[in-house]
Amino acid sequence: MANFKLVISDPKKAKSEVLEVKDSNAQLFMGRKIGEVVDAASSGYKGKLRITGGSDRAGFPMRGDVLGGGKRYILLTKGIGFQKAAEGEKRRKLVRGNTVTEEIYQINAEKVE
Repeated sequence: MANFKLVISDPKKAKSEVLEVKDSNAQLFMGRKIGEVVDAASSGYKGKLRITGGSDRAGFPMRGDVLGGGKRYILLTKGIGFQKAAEGEKRRKLVRGNTVTEEIYQINAEKVE
């Protein structure tokens, strides 16, 4: 069964909190993609959440522009998963897709009213 750390950010209060989501409550997030809105009442949190990202156990970030739930090497010039050292630098980096799977360790979400 899947276990996640759910990091919930509240943009209005500029605060975040961490919840442990386990077993049947974690099934709510399985197969969801970055940008989807989820009613998180069954996971122990009141309200709706928008999934904004996450990472797997090895620390590889999820990217919204990579389809699927697996890992892929992509050529990056900027954005999530890349910090350039020189102007114009490009690198091939390993990132996760935009779908939540059992390999995901942390899910980042923001509170939606």
